Amino acid sequence: MSDSVSDCTEPRRSAVTEAEVEALVRGICFKTGPPRFLGVELEWLVHEPRSPRLPVPPERREAAYAAVRALPLSSAVTVEPGGQLELSSAPAASLMECIASVSADLDAVRGVLREAGLALYGLGQDPWNEPTRFLHEPRYDAMETCLDRAGPEGRAMMCSSASVQVCLDAGYEEPGPLGLGRRWWLAHQLGALLVGAFANSPMARGRPTGWRSTRQSLWAAMDPGRTSAPPLDGDPRAAWAQHVLDAPVMCVRAPSGPWDVPEGLSFREWTRSDAPPGREDLDYHQTTLFPPVRPRGHLELRMIDAQPGDDGWIVPLAVTTALFDDPEAAETAYRTVKPLAERAGSLPAPLNALWTTAARSGLADPELREAALACFAAAADALPRIGASTEVQRAVAEFTDRYVARGRCPADDLLDRAADSGHPDHGTLLGAGQGAGRGAEQVAGRITGRGPEDGTEQGMEPDTDHGTEHLLSGKDFRP
Repeated sequence: MSDSVSDCTEPRRSAVTEAEVEALVRGICFKTGPPRFLGVELEWLVHEPRSPRLPVPPERREAAYAAVRALPLSSAVTVEPGGQLELSSAPAASLMECIASVSADLDAVRGVLREAGLALYGLGQDPWNEPTRFLHEPRYDAMETCLDRAGPEGRAMMCSSASVQVCLDAGYEEPGPLGLGRRWWLAHQLGALLVGAFANSPMARGRPTGWRSTRQSLWAAMDPGRTSAPPLDGDPRAAWAQHVLDAPVMCVRAPSGPWDVPEGLSFREWTRSDAPPGREDLDYHQTTLFPPVRPRGHLELRMIDAQPGDDGWIVPLAVTTALFDDPEAAETAYRTVKPLAERAGSLPAPLNALWTTAARSGLADPELREAALACFAAAADALPRIGASTEVQRAVAEFTDRYVARGRCPADDLLDRAADSGHPDHGTLLGAGQGAGRGAEQVAGRITGRGPEDGTEQGMEPDTDHGTEHLLSGKDFRP
């Protein structure tokens, strides 16, 4: 979720007009050309392995993060408002280059955290703790004030969630499987399938929430002007420019003191005011928009939950890259998800019925399961063509066998474990969930992962009568 945004320490530069904003957004948010680069942003929860249910004291967390920041990494390291740790890779020229670089950085980070008695955990949502802010800065004070107006979901997103974000080039200007128009559309339709296949956040406050991806349910419950996608039936540049102009302003930065948090002010209205925004305000405004696919020159796919295991993130990165950057796989993915678009209806992602079903049911939904099988098969065929190692191919195959073929997702493992223990808040939940057959132990060496065990039962069915109010109510919504 974090973005590199400078604090407001200088006087605002010359104002930008509404027309200038539209031209700037059109020019910088979609940079077309052959798909050559990719990247990944990995958010992690950080807990003490011996007592993962207990919050980490702020001073202990800060000392550990100071040591992490001192590491010579190729990835950028940032800290999220709730203390989640994020590694953002440098642009890589190939899938394997990206995996090798990030894996090396993660090894170094884990070593430092281990010395501090802490560990990284891949879950889309903290399954136990209240959303508690670790960072107290003007921008996060303003963000919390703004998001609290719509309900508790924004604070939970800020402080308790984690994701795998895949970054891909925007594609060719011309039409075709690798063209911008096709990739933009595909990212939003295939996105629902990625939500369901990799859902990994079924619990909050130690209880099942009724969602395979509680994290995705949070995004859907927040202000749609900030978290929904623009219309997909026109030019992506024009649609995104209008979306940026019409989106609500989160805050007005100040060189000192608290930042102003206006209510009901769009960026378009701000440009027409007596104190219009400057270029830096526009840049900052775009970082406060959280659609499932965010154009930043490249496409940032934001819908995938953080994955269990040290290297569980490799599978969604590999599958997504194959389905977008290999022309044959991209065409198969397009033809596979096109019928699903009818279920989406007129509402944008993530508010429509298709995305809601994916977040609630995962691949237990028959149509999503069938589409996922076809897309994962296409990705498996494409992986050798894009240079994926045998180990990465094996990790994808193991994930497919363990989850996709069975209509399951990682969230079902957590629900099974909670049901078997009889204590959904049992202290072994996080630790056990991290070893659940995700694939890569070492990218440069072998990739290991436990395959599905015979007789594994389908996970607990979600409670379909509740929305996201469970996050702060403390009610038990177990089926």
